[in-house]
Amino acid sequence: MVITLGKRITPSTRAAWRRRLPAIALGWVAAYGALRVYWESGHMPARSRLSPIETDLVAFTGWASVALCGAAALVLAAFLAPGAARLPRVPRRVLLVAASAIAAALVASGALLLLDVIGGVLPGLGVRFYPLGALSRAACVGGGLLVGAVARSHARRTRSGCASCGRADTAPGPLARTPAWAFWAAYLSVAGCMVRIAAQAAVGFGDSPMSSGPSAVLFEIGFVLGGTLLPAALVHRFGRVWPRWVPRLAGRGVPRRLVLWPGTAISGAISVYFGLMLAQMVWERLHGRNPFPPQDGMALPETFFWVAVPAYAVWGAGMAVAALAYARRTRAACRSCGR
Repeated sequence: MVITLGKRITPSTRAAWRRRLPAIALGWVAAYGALRVYWESGHMPARSRLSPIETDLVAFTGWASVALCGAAALVLAAFLAPGAARLPRVPRRVLLVAASAIAAALVASGALLLLDVIGGVLPGLGVRFYPLGALSRAACVGGGLLVGAVARSHARRTRSGCASCGRADTAPGPLARTPAWAFWAAYLSVAGCMVRIAAQAAVGFGDSPMSSGPSAVLFEIGFVLGGTLLPAALVHRFGRVWPRWVPRLAGRGVPRRLVLWPGTAISGAISVYFGLMLAQMVWERLHGRNPFPPQDGMALPETFFWVAVPAYAVWGAGMAVAALAYARRTRAACRSCGR
């Protein structure tokens, strides 16, 4: 018996949402783009209200963010065009690649959303929360996710494959068991978390910008569980079936989304945020600058960041691979094609 969360989503409901998705995404991106135009036309809010670095976005800022929203609107309009499903192979591939690149750029531009979530959920932690900047970043990331979802839906609808599930003829089926590469990825993720903790221990746990108190305790508990228990749950049986020591649930199926959704969200957030940070560090060092000069009373050695930030990147990448394996391991096979 598998425990489900919420109302069951039927194939007809999924199909209806897939049909509406491009229009919803276009409306979302157009509205956010209009806001960017308004802000960049001399109505930008006080930068101190947006983020610690006094800008709401990274990577694509200023008028570049407007251009990015415009590009997203163009590709979404192309998906909505009457003949989009009948495009030849090469133009269709170009459109899908463009949409994927734009989706990634939008998500990367809202990378500071990770700090917003931490500061909003744990207000006593010492991470300042910027409501206006957080809303802007959430809209930007949401737009990127919608563009990516539209591209994925279009690809499944237009390629040759099963008429029931939309999976391509060459698509891999569900995994009968968790492969070795998934275990390696999960424990590489755990190793990244351990290295990050070791780096903090080397400089001292007192040298941290975070406050102490209940919020800090909750954060540390979540930090450790997210770096150890969650990657392990993605590859071990207890992530699919409740262990015998869990009262009333022992032997029952673990809700798929209870493990997959946090694994996907956390790995994605860590990979985007610290991937961009690592790229910025490399850029600053190549130009002879300290990526993290002493500020606000904090003077951590540069070596600390060259250990901690790559450790975060490994943590996120490993968990992402393990989450992919978990998704395939727990996915129900299509009754028509078996994939």
